[in-house]
Amino acid sequence: QVQLVESGGGLVQAGGSLRLSCAVSGRDVRFNAMAWYRQGPGKQRELVAAIASNGATNYADSVKGRFTISRDYAKNTVYLQMNSLKPEDTADYYCKLANKYWGQGTQVTVSS
Repeated sequence: QVQLVESGGGLVQAGGSLRLSCAVSGRDVRFNAMAWYRQGPGKQRELVAAIASNGATNYADSVKGRFTISRDYAKNTVYLQMNSLKPEDTADYYCKLANKYWGQGTQVTVSS
């Protein structure tokens, strides 16, 4: 059974940082493509960052240079380090595995 559990969301002021975690069970993050998506109020869900099984990463233009996706093999966890947060980053953030499995999401609110 595959399970993804996100954590680390919260309320932060603009310019601040948060680190989101996605703990995975039932699959090895080392051998699967992983991604973070977000869905802001009244918006469609969008890809934020992704990491392939070979370690290649890609980012939405809106977060390049501010967000970093990474993996911890020992903890079987994927992270999203978010720096220089902006109010427009406010959204529910979701972890996705192998373009198939979703977590339940974690809320991020950035105040101006």
